[in-house]
Amino acid sequence: MDRERSRDVYDRALSVLPGGVNSPVRATRPYPFVVDGGDGARVVDADGDEYLDYVMGYGPLLLGHTLPDRVREAVDRHVDAGPMYGAPTEVEVELAEFVADHVPSVEMTRFVNSGTEATVSAVRLARGHTGRDKVVVVQGGYHGAQETTLVDGEFDRVEPSSPGIPDSFVEHTLAVPFNDTTAAERVFEEHGAEIAAVLVEPILGNTGIVGPVDGYHRTLRELCDDHGALLVFDEVITGFRVGGLGCAQSKLGVTPDVTTFGKIVGGGFPVGAIGGRADVIRGFTPVGDVFQAGTFSGHPVTMAAGLETLRYARDEDVYDHVNGLADRLRRGLTDLLADHAPTYTVVGTDSMFKTVFTRDGPDDLTGCCEAGCRQREDCPRYGTCPKTGGDVADAATERWERVFWPQMRDRGVFLTANQFESQFVSAAHTRADVEETLDVYAEVLS
Repeated sequence: MDRERSRDVYDRALSVLPGGVNSPVRATRPYPFVVDGGDGARVVDADGDEYLDYVMGYGPLLLGHTLPDRVREAVDRHVDAGPMYGAPTEVEVELAEFVADHVPSVEMTRFVNSGTEATVSAVRLARGHTGRDKVVVVQGGYHGAQETTLVDGEFDRVEPSSPGIPDSFVEHTLAVPFNDTTAAERVFEEHGAEIAAVLVEPILGNTGIVGPVDGYHRTLRELCDDHGALLVFDEVITGFRVGGLGCAQSKLGVTPDVTTFGKIVGGGFPVGAIGGRADVIRGFTPVGDVFQAGTFSGHPVTMAAGLETLRYARDEDVYDHVNGLADRLRRGLTDLLADHAPTYTVVGTDSMFKTVFTRDGPDDLTGCCEAGCRQREDCPRYGTCPKTGGDVADAATERWERVFWPQMRDRGVFLTANQFESQFVSAAHTRADVEETLDVYAEVLS
């Protein structure tokens, strides 16, 4: 794999795109391979090299790169009818009805154009609904490129994590560690009457996949109820991937007031959504006073792709397939690591997976979680498995990026390029793909 044409395209890109990319995570070293197309569970680069793909667009491609005929036909019908209108279409109503029928917390939905736009709008809505300003976020959680949540620090001692964000933009942001109920209780004790919402991912998806300890989200639910705040689940990553059509909230058994969506709900096209209790979502204009609008919101092509993708997942037992393959993959990785890197931790659930290069682990792995960390207190790894985003940051992140990832890529397996991003199994993957992947992992880890 010489990737000569990829290098040449990237060289051109450096002259017209900052860093040669349109999202920094794509700027892999020394330069990224440039994708010409995808087919099923694989992508092909500009030089004709093929890769088994577990990035899957960073999550949206539940069905893989090749759309089933019924999904493609739905998209084509709406493309042929005209790209957009500046007026309502029936398909956006149908997708909203599907979401409301399947997601426990959702009675109404407002569609937008990205996960970032969804979380920005959800924060504004929570503040408008409660008349309060402060928002609690979790360290290591990711809620898109928005000023309220791009922070470093803890509790009320936070600062912007990026230049270009004035300090005043984050003065109402409160940051607490994930999985720390004591910290959550403390922040409500000190600021409960000022808190508009807790914004949290059910599972941290941009920090190596960190699951909740037992009872964590129930505690957040109770604190919000006791203090009149809204619980907002960011399910941009987990939505319609973890917990099937009911999303992660159905698997956890905790119902938020508001949920943000992205990725799969648009079937691979740009999308975001804010769903929740009707009395809260009605706060958006034109019914309520919280301004929210967008030229491309509810784009008919995206709505058609999302609706038919979810219908296909429902009708064709997609979740049984992808979850079963990912379970096999996590089990195989757990067995490999026991022999080659026993301190590393396999994480993930449903169709998500990752290996975190944790530095410490137990001497005896007997009784450890067999198919990805489940935060079991009786697991021998419990004291060393990641509980927070900081735990993942303390892992051997440079080894992943500089040594492990390039070797996997050079052997034809495309993983997310850093230690933090999730990896995904799609409906296009097969048992043979999983076995091939495990063979490559074994070769690289040995």
